[in-house]
Amino acid sequence: MKHATIVTRFEQYLRERKLKLTAQRLRVFGRAFATHEHFTAETLYEWLREEDGAAVSRATVYRTLDLLERGGFVESLDTGQGGLVYEHVLGHRHHDHMVCVECGRIQEFHEDRIERLQEQAAESRGFLITGHVHRLNGICRLCVGRLRPKGELEQRLTILRGGGGPEPSRS
Repeated sequence: MKHATIVTRFEQYLRERKLKLTAQRLRVFGRAFATHEHFTAETLYEWLREEDGAAVSRATVYRTLDLLERGGFVESLDTGQGGLVYEHVLGHRHHDHMVCVECGRIQEFHEDRIERLQEQAAESRGFLITGHVHRLNGICRLCVGRLRPKGELEQRLTILRGGGGPEPSRS
C-alpha cells in the first residue's frame, strides 16, 4: 500500500472523529511508518527529538500511537518484559512473534498450519475471528548459544518453565 494512501486513510480516520491532522500527528505517523522495526513509544519520541521538524511532546506520541492503534494502522505487542512495542501493519501480511525472554529480540513468523488450526478451532465453536495475537516466549538461537557453553541453559529453562529455583534458606 502506498504511503500517500495510508496518509489519506489516516486523515479520513481523524476527520470521522472530529480531529485534525496536525503537524505533530503527521510527524509521529510518518516516523512510525518510516521504520520496519519494532519500536517503543519512548524510542519513537527519541527519534522525533533527534530529527528536524515540528516539536512533538511525549504525550502527543503516546496519544497518536493510541489513535494509530485504534485505527488499525499500527499494532502493539506486549513483549512480556514490561512494555509495548509497536509496528505498522497496513500493507503487510499478518504474522506472529517469537520474543526472546533473555535479550528481548523479536522474530516474526507466519505459519499456515497454525493459522488453519486456529480457524478450525474457532469454526467448530461457532466463533468468528476478527483478529488475533500469537506470541511465543522463549530463548532465541543467539542466547541459547551463549547460555549452553556456560552450563546455564537448563537452569534458565527450569526457572522460566515454572520449575523454580533453589529452595529459600530458612534461618
